[in-house]
Amino acid sequence: MSRAPRPPRRRKPNPLRDVETVDWSDVSVLRTFVSDRGKIRSRRVTGLTGQQQRRVATAIRTAREMALLPYSSSPGKG
Repeated sequence: MSRAPRPPRRRKPNPLRDVETVDWSDVSVLRTFVSDRGKIRSRRVTGLTGQQQRRVATAIRTAREMALLPYSSSPGKG
């Protein structure tokens, strides 16, 4: 019994292909990479390259420090 071959998967479009720098003060762009729970979305989900994902993560962390983005929207334990 042989299986039928899977069709090739399409690559996700890169949302930052036209953006040169990721700025921590650009909250509207950064919100697209944060889940509703406040977690940074993975590279696999966002479709970014590894280098872009690291830059976005750093910008999100800085925006959180500046109180532009929440750390978490759900109440913590303890």
